[in-house]
This record gives sequence, C-alpha cells and structure tokens, in this order.
Amino acid sequence: AAAAAAAAAAAAVAAAAATTTASMAEVNTLRNSNITLESIIKPATGERKTKIVCTIGPSCWSKENLIGLIDAGMSVARLNFSHGDHKVHANTLANIRAAAAERNVNVAVMLDTKGPEIRTGKLENGKNVELKKGSKVEITTDYEFEGNASKIACSYKELPHSVKVGSKILCADGSLTMRVLEIRDTSIVVEMLNNGVLGERKNMNLPGVVVQLPTITEKDQDDLQNFAVVHGVDFIAASFVRKASDIHYIREVLGARGRNIKIIAKIENQEGLENFQEILEATDGVMVARGDLGMEIPAEKVFLAQKLMIRKCNLMGKPVITATQMLESMIKNPRPTRAECTDVANAVLDGSDAVMLSGETAGGEYPIEAVKTMASICKEAEGAINYSKLYTAMRNTVNLMRLNPLDTPEAIASSAVKTVIDMGAKLLVVLTETGRTPRLVAKYRPATPLLVLTADPECARQCEGLL
Repeated sequence: AAAAAAAAAAAAVAAAAATTTASMAEVNTLRNSNITLESIIKPATGERKTKIVCTIGPSCWSKENLIGLIDAGMSVARLNFSHGDHKVHANTLANIRAAAAERNVNVAVMLDTKGPEIRTGKLENGKNVELKKGSKVEITTDYEFEGNASKIACSYKELPHSVKVGSKILCADGSLTMRVLEIRDTSIVVEMLNNGVLGERKNMNLPGVVVQLPTITEKDQDDLQNFAVVHGVDFIAASFVRKASDIHYIREVLGARGRNIKIIAKIENQEGLENFQEILEATDGVMVARGDLGMEIPAEKVFLAQKLMIRKCNLMGKPVITATQMLESMIKNPRPTRAECTDVANAVLDGSDAVMLSGETAGGEYPIEAVKTMASICKEAEGAINYSKLYTAMRNTVNLMRLNPLDTPEAIASSAVKTVIDMGAKLLVVLTETGRTPRLVAKYRPATPLLVLTADPECARQCEGLL
C-alpha cells in the first residue's frame, strides 16, 4: 500500500510538472499569451486604456445625450466640418463643454476638416440617373452642366490631365466603378463596369492618381482660423494629408494663437501612404481613415496599411486612431455583428490608441449603446495583451532601430515603465506642461494606469483624449 501511495504521489508530481511546463510554454508563445478560458468566461476587469472618439451629430448633440456618451466612455468629441456651419458647431461645442463640466471630466474636442473633394454635379430636373454596365458616359469638367445617363459633370478641373486611358474611377462611395476609355480637352469618356444609380453631388475617387488639389481649402482655412483657434479646440483632424508640407502649412494657418492645437493627419489615399514616414515625423498623431483609403487602394490591402501605420506610430510614440465602419450596423441595430466586434478588438491588439465612431453616434439610433459596446470590446481586447512582453518588444525594437542614444525624456520614460513592471506598482504619476512626457511613457505601454498632473487645461484634455 505504501509503495502504491508513493507511486501515485510521484505520478501526481510528474503530472503537475508537465502541466507547469506546458503552461510556461504557452505563456512564452508569441501570440495571445494572456488569453485563458477564465478570461473568455468572466468579464474583463481593470481600467480601459483605449480611448473612444465619437462623432457628434443630431442623434447626440443635446447636453443630456452628450452626458450619456461621456458616461459610456467618450474621450474625444469629433465635429465633422463637412456638414453644418459655425453656428451649429458652436452650439454643439457649448453643449459638450457643459456636459463635461457637469461630469467634472476632461473631454477633448476634435475639428475634422472637410478637405479637398471631387464630386459629381447636378442632374437634369434633380432626378437620379440609372447607369448600365457597359454603357459609355462622358464626364465633363464644366460643373454647371446638368447631367444625364450619357454625360455628367465633375468638380475637378484637372481630371483630363490627371487620369489616363485604363484608369479606374470610383463614384458614390465605390458603388459605381468606371474605366477610362478616352481623354478629351475638357472631358473624359468612361465605360461603366457595373449597374448603379447616380444621385447629385456624389463623391469621386481616382485610385493611384496624384490629385492636383490643395489639402487646405479656403473653407478649411476659415474653419481653422475662425473656429478652431477662436473656440480653442484641442485637435485638428486634417483630411487627405498627402505629404509633410501639408502639416507644416496647417501649423502656419493656425498661427501663434493655435500653436498648442495638436494635428492628426488622416491618411486616406495612396500618396499619403507613400509619404507616410515624412508625414509621421511632422504630425502630432495619425488617423487610419479606412473609408476613402479603401477606395484608393484595394479593399483587401486596407488591413495591411492599417497594421503598418499603427506599428510605425507606436514606434514613434505618436497617438494613432483607427476609424470608419467599426460598428456600422449599430446605426440601425442595438447590437453589432460579430465581425465588427472582431474588427474593433483587432484594432486594439494592433496597437491603436483610440478607435472612432462616425455615423453610429452622429446619426444612429443607438449612440450611447454603441459607445458602451465599443468600450466593452476594447476592455476585453486589452485583457489579451501581455504588457510586460509588449514593453520588452518595444524597448528591443527601439534599440535596434535607433542610430543615436535615447534623449533624456524618453530614457526616463522607458525606465519608469520598467520600474513599474519590476515593482508591481499600482499607479504611475507623470508631471507635464506640454504632454510630451506622458506621451513617451504611454509609448512603452505600461499596464499600470497613468495619472497625469498638469496646470494646463488644454494639455489635460489632450492627454485624457488620446493617451
């Protein structure tokens, strides 16, 4: 009996050792080492780190609904200047600040510029036209022309000089695809590649074409100088940024009074992707704007562009927002699709500092539910991250890439995160005037919450918004 008991004990020890070895091997695997059965079954705990940008519109611009968004998890309120005038946006801004004051929280405000656009023109009698696959359509640069099924107008005067025979043109959010057959002096002739209905003033995309339009239009300049600076917004989301000089020009437009406003470069076309590194060095942050980007490059390539840009932003320690159609179905439905949940979670796992809601909050039927859902998904995704390994990977990658020693602020920030990991500290306190030090600390992804102390209310909103 004693021998049997000893054998059983030895077997138990061996089994435990094998289990421990297997567990250690699993923990040391490259991916998803923090995912366990318990993490799947039980709700995530701890404070959410990923921030949520909410587009403000008729569905949520009352003070009461804005308080609901704040309670649900909104960090940044986005004002889309493609719609509305200064009076409407000023009223919305007043409501945002009143709601934030009532909740005693910092909510940053982002002005999203309209940017350069190419649109189709008016149609005869204002009626939609049906375009048939295989039909030929002339596109004229005479924007006063009222279109029909055989000829339509386009706002881009340089269209005949920008495209070439064989180029593709996408229209109405990609629902209509055309191929260029002929180029004339003031127009082009295209072949329709699918059936569809065209309404008035629909957007047009020219994939792979370097468009000869200014990044900042006269309207954008007015919005920046007479709204953003005057009302003290915290971020500018600059649409269709294509090169670093676009960022420099926006800073000139903002001037001395707007020098503390942070610029977020929206990457929406191939030219912006090709010049991404120089844009990243010039900008304060990046938005991966997947809507227009998905029409400028093949849709199946968008996820690659997303991962590339997020990784580069992480290494530079600059905030990155992933946007467009994240919970699109919640515009009409109280629950998202499983694919949408996975998309949001993967954006977090990729390294996004923030994720954005557009129509879901601006015009959707369930704006507060959409924010709550996104907050919950982000929290669950963060539970799958091994922050200690992430710190090590970031530190090793930075060391491999750098040509010169780290500057003093970043060396201190990196060491502070390492100290937090070693000590198991519960809080990391950062003092700042400009927001640079907490941004560098956040670069090394501490699991511990950051408490940022600053005397500058604008800096507080910016840190709370995207760090």
